[in-house]
Amino acid sequence: MTPNTPMIVRDAAWLADRYDPEHDAVHFRHVSREAHRAATFLTDEYLPAAPPVVVGRGETMAASPPQAPLHFIFHSAFCCSTLLARAVDVPRVAMGMKEPVVLNDLVGWKARGASAADLTSVLNDALALLARPFAPGEAVVVKPSNVVNGLASATLALRPTARALLLHAPLGTFLGSIARKGMWGRLWVRDLLVKQIADGTQWPGMTMPEFLALTDLQAAAVGWLAQHAIFARMASRFPDRVRTTDSETLLADPATAMTALGRLFGLDLDGPAIAAGPAFRAHAKFGGAFDTAARAAARADEAAHADEIDKVTRWAEVVAAGAGLGLRLPAPLIG
Repeated sequence: MTPNTPMIVRDAAWLADRYDPEHDAVHFRHVSREAHRAATFLTDEYLPAAPPVVVGRGETMAASPPQAPLHFIFHSAFCCSTLLARAVDVPRVAMGMKEPVVLNDLVGWKARGASAADLTSVLNDALALLARPFAPGEAVVVKPSNVVNGLASATLALRPTARALLLHAPLGTFLGSIARKGMWGRLWVRDLLVKQIADGTQWPGMTMPEFLALTDLQAAAVGWLAQHAIFARMASRFPDRVRTTDSETLLADPATAMTALGRLFGLDLDGPAIAAGPAFRAHAKFGGAFDTAARAAARADEAAHADEIDKVTRWAEVVAAGAGLGLRLPAPLIG
């Protein structure tokens, strides 16, 4: 057995960072709770540089990692999900984990041809490693990257006590966010579409030439629709364990939303205190003050794209209606 394997596996500060399918091994990386909190995402860009400790998956699981209650925030991007992961990070209550890369590794492995049985086995073990408690009695709330949405239903099936919030930005708001990000945003939605096609989660009924013919914002819209369809199916499949909301509802009444999220996850969250705290007062990705007025000012940059946003929103509504997909998700968190 690798020296100190039990210590590593039983200590949540050793993040299960990556999965190597070629060697069926887990790469562990030491990340303190303070580093978790400071990191925008659990990626190389935001974490302290350190060589990983590599342990075979079988040896890892033989060390019996401890388990905390595990819940999820699945999202369709640019919808305050990072803010929410920070908001649920309350010592002695829950730890919020922001986009652990080990789950992205499984998405890539699936696209390269991993068998369903192997993928399910490794996903089950990865979830066990993410669920290690940082302190006695704490739950873990994982916010995966949105590219993991294709595994979201399987994740809940593997964890029958887990609950999930499905979070999105309204379609027009999402398109505006992409538009004001300029070339970076437009490249991001096309990259997402490529990943959805590789993962088999793309919007159905469109041929490759039809995907290629889409404008950038149309590509953004069909990527959003594909994720919305996943969320609608999850809300139907797990009616007692899944709730849905959007960024505008969250920001309009964060105290009520956080109280309701606490009920969903079975956590003692003080909604009004959290709403008045730093999570809702600072930019979740870049830091600095970012209140409601600052958000409104940022959206002023969308004015130059208003006509395109409106036309694509209307087009996407027609596309969704033709497939029988409602843009209002069931099982609302509030109301």
